[in-house]
This record gives sequence, C-alpha cells and structure tokens, in this order.
Amino acid sequence: MQTIRDIMSEGQLVWEPVIFDDPDGGRILLWPHLPCVRMPTILRTREHWDGIALLASEEEISGWPQEEKEDQESPGIHVAAAMASGTVLGRLLDDLTVYDVDGPTIPDPEPMRLLHHANNARGGLPVYALEPSMEDEEWVDWMTRAADEQVSMSSLISSVTIGRRWKKLRHSFAILVEAAKGIDAELGAAAASSATWWQEENRGLTAGLISERSSRIVSRIRGALADLREGRVDDSDTTGPSLMVPVHQPRLPSLLRAFDGCPDSETIQPIQTEEV
Repeated sequence: MQTIRDIMSEGQLVWEPVIFDDPDGGRILLWPHLPCVRMPTILRTREHWDGIALLASEEEISGWPQEEKEDQESPGIHVAAAMASGTVLGRLLDDLTVYDVDGPTIPDPEPMRLLHHANNARGGLPVYALEPSMEDEEWVDWMTRAADEQVSMSSLISSVTIGRRWKKLRHSFAILVEAAKGIDAELGAAAASSATWWQEENRGLTAGLISERSSRIVSRIRGALADLREGRVDDSDTTGPSLMVPVHQPRLPSLLRAFDGCPDSETIQPIQTEEV
C-alpha cells in the first residue's frame, strides 16, 4: 500500500480511503472515486461516518436531485449534452463510453448515492458544501484570478492541441494507477482518463492557485468536522465523529498536500437537502 507521502509526491492514483486524524478530535475519511462512474461494490468504503462533505457548492448540490430525476425520465440526457459541449468533461465522457465500466452518468453517481444515504440514515446526517457560494468575496476573487490565467494566450494555443496531448497524458497516467483487488484493465483505463481530465481542467492554473484552492477546501473540511464535534451527530464508538469526503481520485494528492499543512478550520454549517 502506498503511503500518504507517496500519494502526495508521486500523484499515485489510489483506491483505498485515506484517513486524517484531526488534531482537534475526530477523523476525516477521504474516499477516492472516479467521476461519473458507479464504483464496484468491493471498492465502496465500509467505514462508519456521521456526516458528509461534498466537493461542490450548495447551489450545485441542491440541483443534483432534479438532474437525477431528469436522467431517470430521459436516460443519458445530461451525458449527451456534456459530450456535445466540446469541453474536457465531454472528452472524459467520450472515453468512459468506450470502457466496460458502470457509466458514464450525470449527476455524478457516487456523491449522489452518498447524499441519499445521508438524507435517509438515522433521521438525516449533516451535509456540508465544500465550495463557497458566489457571495463569498475571497472565493470570487480566486475564481477571477483563475479565469484570467486560463484565458491567457498560451492557454488558448494549448487548447488547440488537446487531442494529441490527451492521448499522451492518458498513457502517462496509466502507470500511476495502483493495483488493487477488484481493479481490472477497464477500470484502470478509466482512472487514467479521469486523471487526464483533471489535468486538463487545471491547465493554465499556477501551482500557487491550485494550492490556495486546496487549502481553502481543507479549511472547510476541518470546519465541517468541527461542527460535528459540537455534538450534532456522533453515535459511534470512536473517540470523535467521522466525516466522509468523497473525492475524485486524481484530486486526492493536492488535497493531501493541503492537509499536510493543517490549515485552520473555517466555520461552516450544514446545508438543507431534500429527496425528490
């Protein structure tokens, strides 16, 4: 098994959850999954958790149940729209349709499954949105600076050659996929494509901007755990509450680097979610 340091330094694409024991009490369960893919049952964590923090904004999360309902009524409608968009997400979905995996699906099926569980378990577990709202001035400032970087001339020129670069990146990421029980060649290929997608999503961003975003997200993760510690939900036998954080597999290394710095927690409250 790879150590946390290995994952951070080498960008390993791992399948096992990474547990962070918070110095203030409780623990954070970072569970890697692939975007837009239903993960095999054998890869789903059996760890106990008392609340969930999702890597999305409250506005995005509130729209997932409606997206799910629309997909049930017209299967594949959102995937088809994304594939026709010409975005890097569309390229990822195009790859996933070729592989023998359970997907692609929109909304992202694993966060959606865990959200359903949170809403229905033990009278409802707390749900936290890790991306700030557009009313958050610091977050808007970060997004503005990120957008400025990504529309630079070099980034625009780079987008022209994405097809050839995509294939090269996908090949290079294939060697970083960790071997594990239940992982076949198809799922491994999907992992390499997902890492390629994440690399392209972040193309043009400086290391400083990526680090700043990760630190902000980790601060909010720690804040969600702090909210759980205040006694909202903790009926486990552990020394403190456990917070589930599903993470797209290729994003895990950057978050672990931010955890290594243990940024101060940011006050965060649960959001209201409803089943449709």
